[in-house]
Amino acid sequence: MTQTMFARPPALEEALALLADGRWRPLAGGTDFYPGLGSRPVRENILDLSAISALRGIAREDGGLRIGARTTWTDIARADLPPAFDALKLAAREVGAAQIQNTGTVAGNLCNASPAADGVPPLLALDSEVELRSLSGTRRLPLSSFILGNRRTALAPDELMTAVLVPAAAARGRSTFIKLGARRYLVISIAMVAARIVVEDGIVSAAAISVGACSEVATRLSALEAGLEGMPADASLGRRVEKRHLEGLSPIDDVRASAGYRREAALEIVSRALGQLVPAGREVAA
Repeated sequence: MTQTMFARPPALEEALALLADGRWRPLAGGTDFYPGLGSRPVRENILDLSAISALRGIAREDGGLRIGARTTWTDIARADLPPAFDALKLAAREVGAAQIQNTGTVAGNLCNASPAADGVPPLLALDSEVELRSLSGTRRLPLSSFILGNRRTALAPDELMTAVLVPAAAARGRSTFIKLGARRYLVISIAMVAARIVVEDGIVSAAAISVGACSEVATRLSALEAGLEGMPADASLGRRVEKRHLEGLSPIDDVRASAGYRREAALEIVSRALGQLVPAGREVAA
């Protein structure tokens, strides 16, 4: 029987050296990996990243924000962030129970690449990039190019995700997040949406809207975003959402909902999200 190995390096370079030398499963929180095993034993070499303190934390960088790969959802929920990050903070409170939020990490959520990953829609709405490191160097990819499909990413075997990067241009405006499930808490999404708008002189100057759990990969609604730009930032904004704006989605039938229900639900919660950003009788400052 092949013997599995376990390593817990204290520094990033040591972790990268191990990845360059063999096959390892990088883990930080392990909140998806271990439950997924069920009663089966671990048959992979485990690279525990929990001792690498440099991978955890949120910092300003070039006017934007750098979120370390080991940053937990509790870290994000408690962080003092601009209103553009409200959707991400709301999503952080929806990732499982408090125990999962205390342990689960941003990078783990993205690398797991579940179609229902709560962190993906708000990070897409923030035009996020991921930073990938190996002994060969560092590369950056848009989040939309990193997640390739259900449980598939562009991460190479010798790479680690070291950070999520939000550019300064996306750290503007105000955002919100709505998740629809079969119950209020501790549930996998039927549909979810993150919406961010920037308002200048009462007019929408930019919009970013993404829908999750309704396609293999969370999807930005580019046609709707373009249609909202130049519109008055008033209570009519949510009523501008039409079925044609969701044509890029490809929901499936499963035990949680039918594809048809998901389409109708997505239409409704996108409208509600925009309504939350521009309440009746009020305008949102840029």
